[in-house]
Amino acid sequence: MIADFTNGLFEAAGAVFILNHCRVLFHDKSVKGVSIISTIFFSSWGFWNLYYYPSLDQWWSFFGGILIVTSNVLWIGLMIYYKQLEAKG
Repeated sequence: MIADFTNGLFEAAGAVFILNHCRVLFHDKSVKGVSIISTIFFSSWGFWNLYYYPSLDQWWSFFGGILIVTSNVLWIGLMIYYKQLEAKG
């Protein structure tokens, strides 16, 4: 239980840091120095964890995983949006 709770806290903290990426991107309105491919990879890992954690009865990790996946999806969406704006000129 302690390991699950600790992992869940790390997942939730990761979501906070990803939301900071979203905040900076929203402010700058420009994508620089970040690969969307690596973000998509780590997001797919997060989606896997949403299946994996419940199979281990790790519910704190699962709920933290929901936060991190949601944050990553938002970040990817913002990256795509601002990349398209940059391409238009």
